[in-house]
Amino acid sequence: MKDDPVLEDLLEHRYASLVGYATLVSGARQDAEDLVHDAIVTVFSKRRRFTSLEHAHAYVLRAIASRHVDARRSWARRASREERATSLAPRFTPGPEDSVGMDDAVVTALAALSPRERACVVMRHLADQSVADTAHALGISEGAVKRYTSDGLAALVASGLLTEAAAQEAGTEQVDVRIGGAR
Repeated sequence: MKDDPVLEDLLEHRYASLVGYATLVSGARQDAEDLVHDAIVTVFSKRRRFTSLEHAHAYVLRAIASRHVDARRSWARRASREERATSLAPRFTPGPEDSVGMDDAVVTALAALSPRERACVVMRHLADQSVADTAHALGISEGAVKRYTSDGLAALVASGLLTEAAAQEAGTEQVDVRIGGAR
């Protein structure tokens, strides 16, 4: 592309008209400049030899139109795929908090726990993970999981989220964490 006198003439004398044409084709000035640039690079990078400025100009005009049509087709296909995927996706995906009757009080109470306590309580009693699985996932000992879980449940009792009876069941059973500790 370097030292091509036809390219230099095209850029110097016809660039403005190419951008004007591309603006009409694309409908937007900012898209037009990108379209012209892409068309010129495509046309002149293929080692074509143009005998005149008019010949190169006509070739770039066709490239602009082709590039725009191709881009619109690609956009339409992508939009169609996205629309299809959106229509197949569920409108609402319930999270783990929905399965335990989670509300603002639960979120607030859990937020008051330390990060380890919160992780242990959630993994053990909301996600129904074993002590060993929780310890492995968090990279701590099983004893630490038991301690953090116990401390977390005690804090939930203190916050009024759990009853004492529900917290005491935590030793070996699944605890249903709901407002007032209802099972």
